[in-house]
Amino acid sequence: MAELADRPFPPGDYPVVVVGSGPGGLQVSSSLGQLGVNHALLSEDERPAGMFRRFPFFQRLITWSKPYAPFDRKLREYEWYDWNSLLGEEPEHRGLVPEFMDGTSYFPSRVEMERGLEAFAERRGVRVRSGCRWESTRPDGDGFVVTTSDGEYRCRALVVAVGMTEPWKPDIPGLEHVPHYVETERPEAYADRRVFVIGKRNSGFEIADGLLPWARQLVLASPRPAKLSIVVASVAAARARYLQPYEDHTLGGGTFVIDAAIERVERVADGYRVSCTGTTVPGDLVFHVDRVIAATGFGTPLRDLPDLGVATFYQDRLPAQTPYWESASVPGIFFAGSITQGSIGLKKYGRPSGSASVHGFRYNARALAEHLARTRFGVTPEVRTMERDELVPFLLSEMTHGPELWHQQAYLARVVTFDPARGILDAGIQPLAHFVDTSGPDAVAITVETDDRNEIRPAVYCRRGGTVDEHRLEGNLLHDFETAEHRAQLAGLLEGYLG
Repeated sequence: MAELADRPFPPGDYPVVVVGSGPGGLQVSSSLGQLGVNHALLSEDERPAGMFRRFPFFQRLITWSKPYAPFDRKLREYEWYDWNSLLGEEPEHRGLVPEFMDGTSYFPSRVEMERGLEAFAERRGVRVRSGCRWESTRPDGDGFVVTTSDGEYRCRALVVAVGMTEPWKPDIPGLEHVPHYVETERPEAYADRRVFVIGKRNSGFEIADGLLPWARQLVLASPRPAKLSIVVASVAAARARYLQPYEDHTLGGGTFVIDAAIERVERVADGYRVSCTGTTVPGDLVFHVDRVIAATGFGTPLRDLPDLGVATFYQDRLPAQTPYWESASVPGIFFAGSITQGSIGLKKYGRPSGSASVHGFRYNARALAEHLARTRFGVTPEVRTMERDELVPFLLSEMTHGPELWHQQAYLARVVTFDPARGILDAGIQPLAHFVDTSGPDAVAITVETDDRNEIRPAVYCRRGGTVDEHRLEGNLLHDFETAEHRAQLAGLLEGYLG
């Protein structure tokens, strides 16, 4: 009973309630705490780390953390080389995942990632009420009542950070009898078996890569051609970490990666019969296999939020969101973590954000905490003022080294405003879509973009008199945007603000 009494955040009233102790929940809680916003962090899990306590199934991540990089681990600039650690304001809270890596790969293992997240929570002092299951939500005046297994919590703002953790399957006859990715067995169970994997995104290629030493034959299928990160220059594609099955297919090694719509899956005496219709190459296909795995993705466990009016899309797998990750239909409900990929952004050149992964959504969570503090609770983070001769070097440095701009290209931006009374103000990191689509004082937003030729270039968005104009600076082979050429280009664009 004493242990129960010592658990933090008993039921009651809180300005903010955050649900979920995966990396999204931990980051938003840490950032809220840094800003002095009182909140409760609740989780059904007994320990933090979310899905990294179990997945990826084959134990090695697709995002890297470089133990040795051009910048010290405790510097902000190092975050560009460390895609997995959460964000701390103090040096001792930064770059934690590499501390636990054994040097065998620059892709952390699942266990190394889990330890890094646990260390962040412990060192940063992020407290979690564990074993507290979120059950339902209802409106209550200008806020909400969150009902949990421990009792009721009242809050003005609810932040849902439960991840895209609900196994999802499309409506295909017979697929209900096929195990999902989360039900994958130990590799030995597939030894000398013909395995059909439905899905050609990261989970599908992960399964295929892990089973290459075991399966007699592998087939991966889905209607659209596989998108490969090294071809489309986007993290929202199958990552190089898992592409050995694709090379096997390309070189005729016996693995097949095909474009086909799955029409039905039938159990037969010796396994499964999978009936397909070719898409890129038309025609009917029938596969007789021993095992089938549905690597068909995940949805968000929203509980009863849709009944409250929370709009969803993507086959009801994601909540629709504003640029600041608020429900597009129910004000006061916000999202953090991988769910924030539901805030689409500008999607320049057709490229999605990096919000599906830690390296992207950790910055969303920090920006969300600042937004909540400023707009809901009157807490204004300290704003840096700049002299005229500091502005161009500052912005060029951010273009070259700012990790937020590189990890969330054309999605997050560094914003500087021009206030007649206060001068030049660093307004921090903001969603680019918010800057472009809302009115405000004269300001400049900078970001980094990969264009339709896969060239990485800085972009400058200039707002004057309520109108936003877009400009792109020249690229650089070594991504150095602090050259004399870039300085002259940017100074010319800012002349109207500084003249």
